[in-house]
Amino acid sequence: MKRFNQWRQELKNKNRKVFTLNKKRILMNAFLLAFSFTVGCAHYPVNQPMREVRLDAGYRSATMKSPENSDSLLLYLTFSGGGMRAAALSYGVLEELRKAEIVLDGRKRRLLDEVDGISSVSGGSFTAGYYGLFGDRIFKDFESKFLEKNIQRGLVLRVLLNVANWVRFLSPTFARSDLAAEYYDKHIFEGGTFGDIAARKGPFIIINATEMTHGTRVGFTQETFDVICSDLSRFSVARAVAASSAVPMALTPITLRNYAGTCGFKTPEGFEKVLEGRDILERQFYLHNDMAPFLDPEKKPYIHLVDGGLGDNLGLRAVLDRVISRGSVWETIKGTPMERVHKVVFIVVNAETRPDTKWDKTESIPTFGVMLAAYSSIAIDRFNEETIALLKESVGSWANEIKTERCKGGAVSTSPGSCGDIQFYVVEVKFDALKDETERRHFKRLPTALKLPREEVDKTRDAAHRILAESEEFQRLLLDLK
Repeated sequence: MKRFNQWRQELKNKNRKVFTLNKKRILMNAFLLAFSFTVGCAHYPVNQPMREVRLDAGYRSATMKSPENSDSLLLYLTFSGGGMRAAALSYGVLEELRKAEIVLDGRKRRLLDEVDGISSVSGGSFTAGYYGLFGDRIFKDFESKFLEKNIQRGLVLRVLLNVANWVRFLSPTFARSDLAAEYYDKHIFEGGTFGDIAARKGPFIIINATEMTHGTRVGFTQETFDVICSDLSRFSVARAVAASSAVPMALTPITLRNYAGTCGFKTPEGFEKVLEGRDILERQFYLHNDMAPFLDPEKKPYIHLVDGGLGDNLGLRAVLDRVISRGSVWETIKGTPMERVHKVVFIVVNAETRPDTKWDKTESIPTFGVMLAAYSSIAIDRFNEETIALLKESVGSWANEIKTERCKGGAVSTSPGSCGDIQFYVVEVKFDALKDETERRHFKRLPTALKLPREEVDKTRDAAHRILAESEEFQRLLLDLK
């Protein structure tokens, strides 16, 4: 009997081991199945193809102008890169424009209501994208949904606490910026698309990124997507912002499919002549040459986009490039409501940083981190200066050209409402405009990251208010509009 009980116990133990082993095998097989399924399905959202180009439809500035917006005033804002620092400074500018009252065409309005377009890069794209989607709602919840949040920590936790995301990263077609785009879409932009921005009828938002291979600026507009035969109206704003803020190494490129040649897109008139270098400006040649690689989907079936600040950290090139590509400012506005404009305003929001000069005083070799920061900022800062200089040099000749064309065949009168009544205003919102050196140094040393203490967000917004209030050019504009 004792031996029988011993044999029965051994049999139970053996069955238990077999059951445990089988259970482990079942769990392992289930995991491997889920693993292979997840890896196989991990993929970035693909931009949709377009059957035909329609110049009267889609996300275009010409289709979005609000009937309430005056034709006599063109107001463009540009929001620079700079992480949460740039987003807060841009938000402060929107707050100040909401407070500014003007009289236009006999009506009292907020200056904010006359904004025609916003061009943005990197950190500034969060503010621009949100305002484009939700309008005045930005003043109710943008602080709680974005400015007060530690976005970087949210992204890190999304990776660390979700094992499924570890597996997704093993896919060659899904990476950190794709995950960031999902986070922005859910927690900030609420699934909004460029079609949703278009439905609001303005302002026209241009979110800018940089094409990784050639360094070409890529603005998220239907004119740009026409080249690759893709429909921008169904494209996620969050994904565009993720591309615009995809800082190399910290984040990964955002990928687009190239469907060029499938929608009947025709290159601009004189395109071939420009590429041959005949009778054109050198800048115009380079802009047209930048387009050429996108026209060949066999050589370039995919487009990888990174931080917009690498191509233009001010967001100002979207405006300048449009004029340059058309050949002149008159060719840009001719035949449009803009032909009747009398005041053209650029408010350039520049959340620039300050170079670290302490290494100038030591013989020690700078650290890798310092060198990396210098490499990424030197070209950007120098390019910013050249872009601003180009704008300021251009507006004088633009004004003369508009006067000449509108007054052709008659006297050039500058009285209000006449053919020669055209004025340009360039308003810079940057920390260098602050009077106190200590305060300037403080703001320009804030980190370029997607997190900022609440008190620093409030200080940055207040700085935007004060810079505009003390700007002679901005006050000249308000006086002229009153």
